[in-house]
Parts: sequence; structure tokens; C-alpha cells
Amino acid sequence: MRPSRAGAEAFLHRIWLQRGIAALLLPFAWLFFLLSGARRALYRFGIFSSRRLPVPVVVIGNISVGGAGKTPLILHLAQCLTAMGCRPGIVSRGYGAGAVDAREVYVDSAVDDAGDEALLLKRRSGVPVFVGHDRAAAAHALLVAYPQCQLILCDDGLQHYALQRDLEIAVIDRRGFMNGWLLPAGPLREPPSRLGEVDACVLNEASLAIAADVPVFRMSLVGTHFTLLGDATRQCDVAALRNLRLHAFAGIGEPQRFFDHLSRLGLSFVPHVFSDHHRYCAEDFGVEADAILTTEKDAVKCLNLTQLPIWVLPVDAVLEPDLARFVLEKINGCAPA
Repeated sequence: MRPSRAGAEAFLHRIWLQRGIAALLLPFAWLFFLLSGARRALYRFGIFSSRRLPVPVVVIGNISVGGAGKTPLILHLAQCLTAMGCRPGIVSRGYGAGAVDAREVYVDSAVDDAGDEALLLKRRSGVPVFVGHDRAAAAHALLVAYPQCQLILCDDGLQHYALQRDLEIAVIDRRGFMNGWLLPAGPLREPPSRLGEVDACVLNEASLAIAADVPVFRMSLVGTHFTLLGDATRQCDVAALRNLRLHAFAGIGEPQRFFDHLSRLGLSFVPHVFSDHHRYCAEDFGVEADAILTTEKDAVKCLNLTQLPIWVLPVDAVLEPDLARFVLEKINGCAPA
């Protein structure tokens, strides 16, 4: 997957930001609306079967395509819930992984077997992580292997109705809904009215009006220290990087978010955009640089490139108010304070 795909994604986003050329695709968007609505109805009325697990399921997803910040949010919830005495597990589709069957992700799993996001979730969370195209089967396998697990966090499963859920959390980033149309005329998997049915919305640097009866949480990402790829004991702060020749590489849902973060830290760099889930090779980094800066998600695909001066920026999500407590109160049947 080469940077040309990143250009195609950027072209689509430019189309979706307005309603000119995209209007030509509206007939296909209406067809998508009918088919997706029919599919959901088949699950709702029991014609398609869905699985109920013996522990609560919390789905974290979004109604638009592309990354919105789900991975750092799931990490935040897993870490906070663990600190509060809960034992969560994580299931994910494992985007980019070759196999489709449910399987466990280990800290030393190959990215081709686990997918980049699931591998990052495992390394940072310390909780059981399973992947599979069928998230219900993945969650069942997790519970068989870890019967002490008390709660399942489902990564990007808002439209995966084969798995019944107790709580739905929708994440929206600063791109919002662009032109507000469904695929392929716009970026939406489901209409904005779907947000009126979720249990909470998380706004990741977004400014958007949400239904009055849906709790809203605001998320920001913080991170100021970098670690050397392949040697987490070697760290540096922003001051050590200033006045160096810096190049920044990002193959995530919204690369500009990473570049803006670096700019807010006061760093000057040359940006390089790749498509989401891009698999890196040495040729991608053919630049003259004192240091190459990248994200944690990109870094898990660069472990064979430790000979390069690649510095990784770990980030943590900050939520206001306390989303983890809200989740526990909801699944325990208490009214959130």
C-alpha cells in the first residue's frame, strides 16, 4: 500500500467536504441507506441472529469512516477500568490481519497476524485482546480463555450487530460529518440521527451539537515525550528535538491531527502522509533526517527498521467528565452522578 492511496483518500475527503461532485453519488448513497437499514432491521427483529455474552459489552465506534480516536479512547477505558477494580478484555476486527478466525493477540504477535491497532492495544493496555472478523466469536473465545474477564470493550463495532451490546459510545473527531451524506456520497456509515440512540458521545477535539438527552464527553490527547523505536528505555523531550532536521510520518485515520500535535509542541518538521494502516518498508524513509517522528500505531509496523532514528510519540486520552465511572455506573444499573 503506497502513498498514492493516501492521495486517493485525501481526494475523497475534499469531495466529502462539499456537495458538488458528491451529489452525483447520491443514488448510490440512497441504495446504501436502504441496504444498511434493512440489515439492521433483520438483526433487530431476530431474523439474523446475534449473540448475547454473559458479561457486559461496551461498543466504541463511530458513524463515519476513518479513524476518530477510538484506539486511545479504548486504551484510556481499559486502563481506568482496571484501576477501578474491573477486569476488562478487548475485541477488535484486527484490520489488516491475514486470518479471519478468532485468535488472541500477544505483545510479540506479528502485525500481519494481529493488525496494527489490536497490537498497539495489547502492548499498551495489558489486558486480554482477541481479534477476528466475527467480533462475537472473538469475544466468546476471549471469555473461554479468560473466564475472570468482567467486561468486553469492543473496538469499532457500532455497526456489528451480530454482537449484542449493553452500552454504545460514539466517537466524533474534528472533521465532524463533512457533507453529512452516507457512503459513497459522503463519509457516513449511518445517518446522524443514529447518535440519538447511543449511550454517550465522545467529542475528540470536535465541536458538534448532540441530542440533548445524550451525555457528551470531551476528549483530548496529551503526549510530550518520545521513545526510540526498539528501545523504550531511551526517551527524549521536545527540547532535545528542536533545531534538528525532523521528518514526521503518519499513516493513521487523520494524519493532520498528529502533525498539529507536533506543531503545538513547537517542532518544525517535514510531514509525510501515508494511507491508514500503511505497511512501511525502508524505502518509505528515504529522507535526510536527524530524527524521524511517528505515532505509536505506525511504530508497530516499523519494528524491523530499528536501524533508523525513529522516535515514537505515545499519547494518552484525557476525558472530561469521567467516562470510565459513567460506564461502570451504567452497566451496574446506577444513575450516573
